[in-house]
Amino acid sequence: MHYHSPEELQEQARQLIAEYVTKVDDLKTKDRMKIPPQEMPAQNPEERIHNLDEVAIGYTFEQARIEALRCLQCVKKNCVDDCPVKIDIPRFINHLVHGDLEQAASVIKEASLLPAICGRVCPQETQCQSNCTVGKALKDVDKSVAIGRLERFVADWERTTGKISIPEIKQSTSKKVAVVGSGPAGLVVAADCRREGHHVTVFEAFHKLGGVLRYGIPEFRLPNDIIDKEIQTLEAMGVEFKTNFVVGKTRKLKDLMEKDEYDAVFIGVGAGLPIFMGIEGENLIGVFSANEYLTRANLMRAFDKEHADTPIYPSKKVAVLGGGNVAMDAARMAKRLGAENVYVVYRRTEKEMPARKEEVAHAKEEGIEFLFLQNAKRIIGDEEGKVKQIECLRYELGEPDSSGRRRPIEIKGSEFLIDVDTVIVAIGNGSNPLLTQSTPGLELNKWGNIIVDENQKTSLDKVYAGGDIVLGAATVILAMGEGRRAAAAINKMLAEEIEKEKALVN
Repeated sequence: MHYHSPEELQEQARQLIAEYVTKVDDLKTKDRMKIPPQEMPAQNPEERIHNLDEVAIGYTFEQARIEALRCLQCVKKNCVDDCPVKIDIPRFINHLVHGDLEQAASVIKEASLLPAICGRVCPQETQCQSNCTVGKALKDVDKSVAIGRLERFVADWERTTGKISIPEIKQSTSKKVAVVGSGPAGLVVAADCRREGHHVTVFEAFHKLGGVLRYGIPEFRLPNDIIDKEIQTLEAMGVEFKTNFVVGKTRKLKDLMEKDEYDAVFIGVGAGLPIFMGIEGENLIGVFSANEYLTRANLMRAFDKEHADTPIYPSKKVAVLGGGNVAMDAARMAKRLGAENVYVVYRRTEKEMPARKEEVAHAKEEGIEFLFLQNAKRIIGDEEGKVKQIECLRYELGEPDSSGRRRPIEIKGSEFLIDVDTVIVAIGNGSNPLLTQSTPGLELNKWGNIIVDENQKTSLDKVYAGGDIVLGAATVILAMGEGRRAAAAINKMLAEEIEKEKALVN
């Protein structure tokens, strides 16, 4: 993929604006289909590997408006149907086309209070953009209307202009809702329950808010100040936050309800328990789970080597095992922390990788090397117990498995060695048992995830759950969708309680 500077892209957008702006309301479908997709401006790859600044710079107004003009304003809103939180996408895009950014932001905020986050990290290509009529007509999902980038543009405009609107809060109900975990699911529940007038307290185990948004996603993809601004909106709404509070240890969930008199609890603690491969050498010095590696780098600020209290392991040759977004984040972070060679080792081909295409493209631009159809068999240490090599096997693809991807089959006798000093295992996370093991009666599946019904209700009365602790490792927007369902169920349940209480008084 050839790198185009932000200046080049802006000049192209200016030329298109001059061609189309006078006929905004008269454009036919065939005219809109001819408008080229707008490439996202980004930092130069040679520069960005030496900083943690955001890689994707964001559309200019001209680029955003041109991209918005590609929307056909379809009668059947496939994009809305495929959005887990049901943003009215054509309506906000139409406001953007006409330059009414305040109204565009207002439409998004009807369904989501985290647009700057979702616009950056959600896999729109498998959700709202997957059935976009434009992409289908052009036979390429990458040519769908860039809904996520437009959402990001509107959210960034709102934040930088200081015109952030605070949602209306209904009259106080005197009902209390406890939200365990300040990740995406928890933040959505907090917002939606607070809108209905309930008192909401969010309990976070870490010293910083944001959950996986902060500890799991590097700043070059999602800057911390974006997370802070989104949370400030919730604080302005009156949501209470308590950090360094581990529900299950600091206080049992049962005590929150029986002693602290919370009327409902939402569990959104995520899936933060790393999964390892179970191969020889995983206990060597220099082997990390991606979860730990990214938490040290992001939350503990290990990249600030002169001031960090928790410095990170010095690496020159790094192998990252896995092919998802977390693997891309770990590999790209290792490069920024000074690694000279970073290898992503994946047992299938690039076609089967679950990581977003954009993240893979950025990783390639930054010099990350991809070793496909290979996987680690064992990790080899030196006499001091430190990683010095990995032994890999080569693979070929067989028939599709239950995931729909072709099954990797090892090639016997294909072992070979790669010299590395660090191995990062990025093959997924399981559910953290800290809260679930201290909560009797909470039903779990065989993987330790909480079992819920269609309204996100658990086996315990008045206790709801959503996000990765239910789904396993999933996406930010899917977690938000679960949070939206849970909040609706909690609000309905509390409204019915209030009506019963009124009937008793009368």
